[in-house]
Amino acid sequence: MSEHWSGERPRFGKTIKVDNGIKATSKRGDIGATWWSRRFIEVLESFGMGGRLTRGRNYARQGQVLSLSLSTSMVVALVQGSRPTPYKTRIAIKSFTGQEWQRIEHALAGKALYAAKLLAGEMPSDIETLFASLGLRLFPATQRELTMDCSCPDWEVPCKHLAATCYLLAESFDKDPFEILAWRGRGREELLDRLRALRGTVRSAVVREEAPPLTRCLDTFWQKQTATSINLGDPTAAVRTDAVLDQLDGVPITVGRSSLADLLRPAYLALKPGD
Repeated sequence: MSEHWSGERPRFGKTIKVDNGIKATSKRGDIGATWWSRRFIEVLESFGMGGRLTRGRNYARQGQVLSLSLSTSMVVALVQGSRPTPYKTRIAIKSFTGQEWQRIEHALAGKALYAAKLLAGEMPSDIETLFASLGLRLFPATQRELTMDCSCPDWEVPCKHLAATCYLLAESFDKDPFEILAWRGRGREELLDRLRALRGTVRSAVVREEAPPLTRCLDTFWQKQTATSINLGDPTAAVRTDAVLDQLDGVPITVGRSSLADLLRPAYLALKPGD
């Protein structure tokens, strides 16, 4: 906190109400509609912040947070308290290095379902396992991995202003799971471009045998082919139910900000070969 502790708990006046603040979507009970936002709150509570976080819940629901912005490693918010000037809160986390993100991107590109779920607005349920396999953690494991400060005179960390910021941050994760990854250093568009490039490299490495044009095989086109004359390909190759969507890559068909192929991929991947 910005002011020095005098040995007595600071006294605060009545909270100044605001009309156009950011209000939490949740009106009662726990905040966090998805497993990943609840996981973030659970992590904070595991640090012994449960009681202090509760004091910020009403602030979040009353709309006392005036602004909230997230960038690489840093979340900054302005929170209206009992003084005319809003307090500035900051929550920082260490972003992954460029080398670490290269490993993450290759791991994600190797699992088409991960990118498809992210594009559908869902965080894969086992994504923490993927990060752990790389020796990394998506969510902080100790309080030392987070740096929090507020310009208010309260010496507790988190104070109710920081707690309100945490709750609204969790709800921003609900709306867009890419926010968690952006906090760690990779924005939505940059990450998706990297995944598309990596998946395209893998696909371009596959040699595809093209059928000859009809004008070159008119003499044999209507002849019955024997089993030995038909190229069945590699019988041991894995069947990708979403392979047909690869033909849409580069086709400018979008829904919102996402490509049609990326939106359809989860449904195709849910199919079993032969369905």
